[in-house]
Amino acid sequence: MVEIDKQSETKIKHDGIFDFKEVYRYLYTLLVDEQYDLEERVYTEKATQKGKEIEIAWIAKRKISDYFRFQIKVNWLILGMTDVEVTKDGQKLKMNKGSLELKFSCYLEKDYEHRWEGSAFFKFLRGLYDNYIVRSRISEYELKVMAEMDDIIEQIKAFLVFESKK
Repeated sequence: MVEIDKQSETKIKHDGIFDFKEVYRYLYTLLVDEQYDLEERVYTEKATQKGKEIEIAWIAKRKISDYFRFQIKVNWLILGMTDVEVTKDGQKLKMNKGSLELKFSCYLEKDYEHRWEGSAFFKFLRGLYDNYIVRSRISEYELKVMAEMDDIIEQIKAFLVFESKK
């Protein structure tokens, strides 16, 4: 069975003006540019009296080797999203206003191709392999997936600040 170890979890929140389509496109592009395969598992949108409520769940995976894979989950929650018009340099721009929350979690997957599951003996060998042969590589990859997620978070934070100043 694939072993998935959670490394880190972070939440960012932005209340105010943003361009939902641009934030969506920017974060999607960030993950794809880092060679992650992105799957959108959930997209729900409800209209309420206070505005739209949107929930999105992404899972991004990137193969590191035949044994290791990075995984980053992004859960979006947007509450009270309404359309607003903003004037910037004499131009009217259509943007959104509301509460945007992004929850990021990163994981290191081991044996994601299920190669070590054939028998109890293979599972035993996998335990030896993980604990003694590639322990330092596992530690290195754990730090690397956390650093990649932190970099993506910093870029999206900067983008949201930039977008809200338009």
